[in-house]
Amino acid sequence: MDHKQILRDGLRRQRAALLQKLEGVSERDARLPRTPTGTNLLGLVKHAAVIELEYFSETFGRPAEVQLPWAAAGQPEEDNVDMFAAEGESLEDVLEFARRCFAHADATITALGADAPGRVAWWPDDKAEVTLAQIIAHVALD
Repeated sequence: MDHKQILRDGLRRQRAALLQKLEGVSERDARLPRTPTGTNLLGLVKHAAVIELEYFSETFGRPAEVQLPWAAAGQPEEDNVDMFAAEGESLEDVLEFARRCFAHADATITALGADAPGRVAWWPDDKAEVTLAQIIAHVALD
């Protein structure tokens, strides 16, 4: 098995573990705050999906057909908007959003080699130049 496949498998295991936390959980329980900051299970899934969407699209110049939560019509741009499900978003909406984000990430991983160069615009300049392998590891492990 090659290096990229090992990294991809690790990322997929992390996704599966996160999504498994929602199995058998009611919509209400998925929305209940689990931390003092108000984070809930749906918010964690949505945040993980946004992270993958940003890193595997912008970093490698591969625009996605998926819209970021704060880019949606009428959605104000604010910190941590990806950390909770909006009032009008159901459990299934968040799961579908995550599936689309993860599919885009997988397509990027499939299309590019492990050494494919990318640039993380929101990282400091001295660390912004990356490879696909570095980003897969970063997203799966951080």
